Amino acid sequence: MVDRLKRVLVKSFIGAIALGYVLAEVMLYFVNVFTSPVSAWATRNLYRGLVQGSTAFSGSLLRAAVSPAIAFVLLLLVWYLLLRWLYFTPPKSESCDQVPNAKS
Repeated sequence: MVDRLKRVLVKSFIGAIALGYVLAEVMLYFVNVFTSPVSAWATRNLYRGLVQGSTAFSGSLLRAAVSPAIAFVLLLLVWYLLLRWLYFTPPKSESCDQVPNAKS
């Protein structure tokens, strides 16, 4: 059943489209690893005057990059596993294992 699913995904190009989508998400999360701390810093500076005595911004700026970094690594792993499963393992051919009629 898994072999049939694999064959359908490869032959109908749905697997390639899905791999492209997952790779695009991987790239977005990679960019987000670097833009999240910048965004947190900008937000912190923008609202610093409104929350003078609060500890709302007591966290590190690198903490904002942890979540996208984890998502980046996990999605990259999913993409790699799908790529290996779909395209780097040889497809099993459907061979008819019929025994020829033995003539006595």
